[in-house]
Amino acid sequence: MAATSLKLIVGLGNPGPEHVLTRHNAGFWFVDALARACKRHFREQRKFQGELTRVSIAGQEVELLKPLTYMNKSGQSIRSVMDYFRIAPEEVLVAHDELDLPLGTVRLKSGGGAGGHNGLRDTITYIGDAFWRLRIGIGHPGDKDRVLDYVLNRASRQEEDTILPAIGAAVEAMPMLLQEGAEKVMNRLHRIKPQKID
Repeated sequence: MAATSLKLIVGLGNPGPEHVLTRHNAGFWFVDALARACKRHFREQRKFQGELTRVSIAGQEVELLKPLTYMNKSGQSIRSVMDYFRIAPEEVLVAHDELDLPLGTVRLKSGGGAGGHNGLRDTITYIGDAFWRLRIGIGHPGDKDRVLDYVLNRASRQEEDTILPAIGAAVEAMPMLLQEGAEKVMNRLHRIKPQKID
């Protein structure tokens, strides 16, 4: 099984304490959890317009990035890190919230469009569409007119208790991704069944 080469893992989200626990920050939740698992801390790097730290996963050095440009302008921060470290789009994984996936599910894929996600749209503008995506399901409010309020508000405690274990499973799968490749990780993550919330 071919290993997957990753040199940059990005979490999409919005900066500031008012956004920390919102559904739209699920990408930040993932990279924060990954940094904690590796006993590393983010530090703001103004030249990259984001917070950055370096971790070792399965013996490979990987940069973790949280853009501080707000969601809709994530691409410029990502591009600056890629240029500085000479990282190709195929070596980038972007973690983001996904309305079209049920709560408690996580999916890995390579390439594709933005699917209405403004952070992905801006990222594609700056780096193309050949990067990996870790799609973290946050569920859908059921009405497109409610989407903006839904993503920018905090998940309920029950929702958090469903999303966070899925993020934990994705963190645990990162060494497998780098050592054994995407197919094995897809098989592992895509088998996870979301818990039903009463």
